[in-house]
Amino acid sequence: MTGEVFSLRTPDPLSGFNLAIRLARLAVKATQPDADIRRSLRSDYDQNAGLLIEISHIVAVHFNTIAAANAYWLDPEIA
Repeated sequence: MTGEVFSLRTPDPLSGFNLAIRLARLAVKATQPDADIRRSLRSDYDQNAGLLIEISHIVAVHFNTIAAANAYWLDPEIA
């Protein structure tokens, strides 16, 4: 990985969602560091609806964690 440090804290939900996508991509890169192999594997999933849904699930899990860290869904009147 890049060795950069980042936080789960984000200024708004859209930034949190973008971070969730980034985390998913970093996990793939850490699992398969060879860019040429990642590119060659893309054709295995880019036309596969089931695999694309699984990718969406991974991003959703990351976003759920980020949302919890940021309390996005708390009612400001209650918090």
